[in-house]
Amino acid sequence: MGVFDLEPDAIEALFTRGDGEFVFARWGRPIAPVVFGVEEATLQVVKGALEAVTALAGHKLAETDMELGSNLMVFFFSEWAELPEVPGMDRLVPDLGPLVEKLSAVEANQYRFFRFDENGAIKACFVFLRMDKHLSAVPAETLALSQIVQSYLLWSDEAFKDRSPLAVAGEKVILRPDVAGLIRAAYDPVLPAAATDSSHALRLYARMQVGEVQ
Repeated sequence: MGVFDLEPDAIEALFTRGDGEFVFARWGRPIAPVVFGVEEATLQVVKGALEAVTALAGHKLAETDMELGSNLMVFFFSEWAELPEVPGMDRLVPDLGPLVEKLSAVEANQYRFFRFDENGAIKACFVFLRMDKHLSAVPAETLALSQIVQSYLLWSDEAFKDRSPLAVAGEKVILRPDVAGLIRAAYDPVLPAAATDSSHALRLYARMQVGEVQ
């Protein structure tokens, strides 16, 4: 399987939201992560996944973000009702009450919320994981890699519904080579950090070809 498995129309679809709007964004600053609600072993797994994807993208990690302190926050918990009880959570996520009610009503087990800078690039991401029986059955390595990948770009809300960004290689779960190639291309310095024109998919495809040749 190679990066050419993703044609321009498939790339476009990965950043086209359910309402038909094309929105692409990557991180515009180093990522300063923090993880809540897990033991040290799981924390190290999440850290490993983040370091692997960061190396792939050629991006940077940081101890702190000058503006926000931590700009990638990952929360593990049991019930959505726990979120409003976290001090300051209502300042991080707007309309937290109605959001929690909605997520509880549909029995969602994950949610990601992004913030953007003046150029449209990602400046913060908040990942919420309700560890129901389904997520609890997923190996920590698989869950961590999947969540980091989905936090590294502003994917469509329809992306990966039918096909995971991960693949199995022997006994190990890895990032799909075509998705890895797309992430690498997305962070190419020659491309803008954000775009709302679907022609950006063609530019991503072109950079993937360059990466395959090198």
